[in-house]
Amino acid sequence: MPASEPIEEEDGGGAEAFALAQRIAEALLFASAVPLPAEDLARSIPAGIAIADVLARLVDTYAARGVNLRQVAGGWAFRTAPDLGYLLAAEAEPPRKLSRAALEVLAIIAYHQPVTRAEIEDIRGVATAKGTLDILLEAGWVRLRGRRRSPGRPVTYGTTPGFLDHFGLDRIDDLPGLEELKGAGFIEGRLTRDLTVPVPDDDAELRPDEDPLGDLFTPLDEGG
Repeated sequence: MPASEPIEEEDGGGAEAFALAQRIAEALLFASAVPLPAEDLARSIPAGIAIADVLARLVDTYAARGVNLRQVAGGWAFRTAPDLGYLLAAEAEPPRKLSRAALEVLAIIAYHQPVTRAEIEDIRGVATAKGTLDILLEAGWVRLRGRRRSPGRPVTYGTTPGFLDHFGLDRIDDLPGLEELKGAGFIEGRLTRDLTVPVPDDDAELRPDEDPLGDLFTPLDEGG
């Protein structure tokens, strides 16, 4: 959200209402463990105050501080300033490192969702252990979306808001495209001319070829 232009405030009661709106939004954001959508914040501030203006002012206020207000996972949250992240690294419990296979599977799910285990294996060219998917599910980065309308009705996988939050993304289409991946060195070697990176889409609505999960305790064929 652009925050460079000055925000006009009304004198008297208008200024007081705007200041109160800032305090309310600030308190809610500090207290929340998850990013808060702007529309949720708007319901808590005085009527007639634009939440976009409040957020823009808070972004400016915290821009040079130890925490910044950032737009992540479709909402707003306070995060440690990037240049101070090293101070917390020593205190934080070392995160569990994902294997190369798990990273590949996570990337495929992010870019190709909704996708089944068999489709993941087709893209990777090798079998995918169920334990790899379990790790991603336990991390809260991947979820079960539904069941593909195909023989065996296999489970389809997609990413979660937790995935966006962890990787500092506001929306799934903020993921890098082909040229960005090549420039960062994630895609190396000789590339085929028809190599493409799909535009990711994490729309929660089921696709025409998906059914609801239904009873999770019903035996499923996860391979299809």
